[in-house]
Amino acid sequence: MDALPSPSTSLPLTPVLRVLRLCLHALLAGLLALAALKAVAAGGAGSTGSTGSAGGAHAVAVVASAVLMAVVYVAGTLSPSVGRSPRAAAWWLAALCASWLLLLALSPDGLWAAFPLYFLQLHLLPMRWGLAAVAATAAAAIASFVLHGQQVTAGTFIGPLLGGAVAVATVLGYQALYRESERRRELIDELLSTRAELAEAERAAGTLAERERLAREIHDTLAQGLSSIQLLLRAAERALPPDDPALAHIQQAREAAQDNLAEARRFVRALSPPDLEHGSLAAALERLCTPAPGGPAVQFGVSGTPVELPTPYEVALLRIAQSALANTVRHAKADRTEITLSFMETSVSLDIVDDGIGFDPGAVRRSPVADASDGGFGLPAMRARARSLGGTLSVESAPGQGTAVAITLPLPVSPPLAGVAP
Repeated sequence: MDALPSPSTSLPLTPVLRVLRLCLHALLAGLLALAALKAVAAGGAGSTGSTGSAGGAHAVAVVASAVLMAVVYVAGTLSPSVGRSPRAAAWWLAALCASWLLLLALSPDGLWAAFPLYFLQLHLLPMRWGLAAVAATAAAAIASFVLHGQQVTAGTFIGPLLGGAVAVATVLGYQALYRESERRRELIDELLSTRAELAEAERAAGTLAERERLAREIHDTLAQGLSSIQLLLRAAERALPPDDPALAHIQQAREAAQDNLAEARRFVRALSPPDLEHGSLAAALERLCTPAPGGPAVQFGVSGTPVELPTPYEVALLRIAQSALANTVRHAKADRTEITLSFMETSVSLDIVDDGIGFDPGAVRRSPVADASDGGFGLPAMRARARSLGGTLSVESAPGQGTAVAITLPLPVSPPLAGVAP
């Protein structure tokens, strides 16, 4: 026999639930068989005369009603519509209860079938209707026992009521356990999803960090060396007379150094952050100022005469701007933010100012978990970036007075990648 049908808010068929339903099938079949066998035995015991004939007819009626209830039960368990439609399930349950009432009217032994009915009513009906149906079923069982002239004892009332209470407690307990299991499953799924997202973010961050490191290494070593070679060869060209035979070789060497310097520049550009691939630092910062939903209005400005910055400078300034703006959106509750990129004679600076709620920078520095929620791009990471390029980072803030973050980087005396024209 298939598993019992489920209501519209049914629970998935776990192994435990399958076993419980099989036990319910067996319980109902056993109780119906018991009522039929007792009726047959009672009819056989009084098989003489008219009394025996009446007893036999009564036994046949009891057996027929038990079979009818079994047929209705099996029909419902095999019907797909009962499992899909709450209305169909309610009609099936009504037919099953009607057949049970018929059996109950013919035999007091039919009251024992009330116990599996309790579980069906609680399973197929909304809880408030299920509780009412259980109470009505228990009352019918007790009334039938009295109407059949059986000896009334305390157990006559306690038995059906206790059975209903056990059924209610069992169903409610199982539903509570199932809800707890579902919450834990959802939590596990969320943790797995979060772990996958964190792993992907770490891989992306690692890739970007490696790209930046390689760009910095090529920028600071290979490109600088090629630029120095080019300068030395230019000096050698000027020092030699025009008719010196070595001059042609020097010119070839200088051209080769210039070609390799251009190739090194292409490598550095290819390894730069994606935000810097298609424009200048100012353009990348301006794109960064696009207002986020629910975030503050962001204005960007440039002061001074822009100069070409080495790639590590652009990367550091962009990353610090991203981190500071993310903190503003996340924590500052600001309405307005201004980002200013300033070019001076010997340095370049970036200022991020907001009108948010502010904070105590001293408390952040003292906190061992400061900026942990920023994924490594908090104030310590900003200061580390500034120090790696010989710069400084300052933070001015107070509760209720907004926040100002300023980074200043000294410009190199001669840009390493400012090639020499042939």
